[in-house]
Amino acid sequence: MDMLHLNSPAEAERWCSEQRDLRKAIGFVPTMGSLHKGHLSLVDRACQENDACCVSIFINPLQFEDPEDFKAYPRDTESDLAQLKAHGCDMVFMGNLNQFFPEVSDGDEIETLPAGHHGAGLEERFRPGHLDGVRTIVERLFRTVGRSRVYFGEKDFQQTLVVSDLAREIGYPEVVVCPTVREDSGLALSSRNVLLDAEEKSQAQLIYPALLAAYDAWSTGERDPEILSAAMIKHLDHDGLMVEYAEVRDPYNWTPQLPVTPLERAQALIAVRIGSVRLIDNLRLDQ
Repeated sequence: MDMLHLNSPAEAERWCSEQRDLRKAIGFVPTMGSLHKGHLSLVDRACQENDACCVSIFINPLQFEDPEDFKAYPRDTESDLAQLKAHGCDMVFMGNLNQFFPEVSDGDEIETLPAGHHGAGLEERFRPGHLDGVRTIVERLFRTVGRSRVYFGEKDFQQTLVVSDLAREIGYPEVVVCPTVREDSGLALSSRNVLLDAEEKSQAQLIYPALLAAYDAWSTGERDPEILSAAMIKHLDHDGLMVEYAEVRDPYNWTPQLPVTPLERAQALIAVRIGSVRLIDNLRLDQ
């Protein structure tokens, strides 16, 4: 069966409602396009675990605090659609801000939703308003698709906490967080990787070893948040890297600041800038 390509959230909402009327379980993968193997692994899982799979492609301006970053974000719709069809996606939908927020008059500013407790610190510190913008558009995406399973990659760890809070608040969908997909070097797949030149790509490959340094320290009994963070920063000491943060958090007791007491559970999180490109990654230490 051919993949259905819809150009508005309203059409997508009707399609999803029709699938539920047919008692089909829906798997949903929200994306901003420029798809890579990480996105496609989510699509594969959504297809495997559900009767119907849909994907959204929408580069959400509400989550870009820098207009130049929004303009530079990679776009390749033709390739995206071909890949989704090859991986068995049933429906892909797009839209614009006016379609997602029809109640907002032209020229009026869209009021963003606060990201909440898990939006504090780290990403919020360096991208103020980013996770507010994420929560705002994801709320519309969730309501468009309705009751379903939705698949997110763990690479955007803080984001997964924010959208999981949202899903609990509105009562759906079921959020499924999937492991980060990596290149052979360990570099996490990201749409932004295509913006790196060869030298910058080499520098980006320092991120995963830094996470592993924290993991190694944890494995030998280290529980001090400052020492675990310092282990990562040491590995990121390179002229081409600007470290925004390299810190640990208790994933079940989120704090905006670095914890001050020894940890029983820990997620190591990193954000760096390499030239004009910003990359994030993370690793669970206690598993």
